[in-house]
Amino acid sequence: MTSLPDPNAAVSQRLESFVAVQRAQTRGLGDEAAQFLDSAASVLDGGKRLRARFLAAGWAAARGSSATPGDDVTGVAAALEIFHAAALVHDDLVDNSDTRRGRPSAHRALESRHAALSWRGDADAFGRAAAILLGDLLISWSDDLLEESIVDNPHAGDVRRQYSLMRRDVTIGQFLDVAEEAASVTAPDSEHAERARRVASYKSARYSVQQPLLIGAALGGADDGQRAGLARFGHAVGLAFQLRDDVLGVFGDAAVTGKPSGDDLREGKRTVLIARTREAVYPERRAALDALLGDRSLDAAQIAAAQRMIVDSGALAEVEAEIAALEVEADAALADTPIDPVVITALRTLGEAAIRRKS
Repeated sequence: MTSLPDPNAAVSQRLESFVAVQRAQTRGLGDEAAQFLDSAASVLDGGKRLRARFLAAGWAAARGSSATPGDDVTGVAAALEIFHAAALVHDDLVDNSDTRRGRPSAHRALESRHAALSWRGDADAFGRAAAILLGDLLISWSDDLLEESIVDNPHAGDVRRQYSLMRRDVTIGQFLDVAEEAASVTAPDSEHAERARRVASYKSARYSVQQPLLIGAALGGADDGQRAGLARFGHAVGLAFQLRDDVLGVFGDAAVTGKPSGDDLREGKRTVLIARTREAVYPERRAALDALLGDRSLDAAQIAAAQRMIVDSGALAEVEAEIAALEVEADAALADTPIDPVVITALRTLGEAAIRRKS
């Protein structure tokens, strides 16, 4: 074998079968409940399945490229994708995002359904309330599928601990992200980049790459040396992944990313990219940038002006250089790690795809 099997098809099938069981178990609760489950199924559809891929690679790092993943690996990968869907639902709600993957975000879709059915009350409030509950349902489903999948795995306790750590870290990271938008006015300018990097570590690096790898490694019974190498690799790739996300959030093509260009500016995201820009420009230009951040009504001309400021300040080039350095760091982390060479090649390919993506 020269590469690892792609888990996407198996994970998608596992999600479909799990949702089918949920539908059967809630049949008889009425049209509203059925529509609610339709919403849950909708947010599980699509995406890159990045976390499932890294989880499968973490398992292969422990077991070797010749081993065939079983239902436990597929099930836990699917559980992780359900949790990710829950995080996206809540994240879009917190950020007031209207779109996700080129479609209406969950709370906007639920709002539209309220209006289409001519229900009583405020459609926006209904959509937001229903989205909170939708995210909660998905978290519950994630737990259920996790437990169902590891019931016979000899490392179940270790898997639970890693999964719990992931959930804790990303929740704290999400709060730090929200808090940073508010606290940035009191934090010294010199600290903004490091504070933004802390958010990136907890909200994305650990959650998107490092912990999926370590959950997979736990499933496979990895040794300490394998886990240490995977942890170093995963954190470097995860940070680069988030820095790339920050760049795409300002400069990405809406037709490719599925979100409006400059959306991070409208949402007021205090990213490393923004922090580097603020460090590099004169106070009056810094004030002009601050005035744009978080303005939901920014037009194309204002977005373009902010983009020019970021480029002219050198911040974009600086962040691109940091991404490149993290890619080198990730590659070096695997050099002395006792992992099957085929798996190492697969990990490097996955890391490169995550770091150099366009969406």
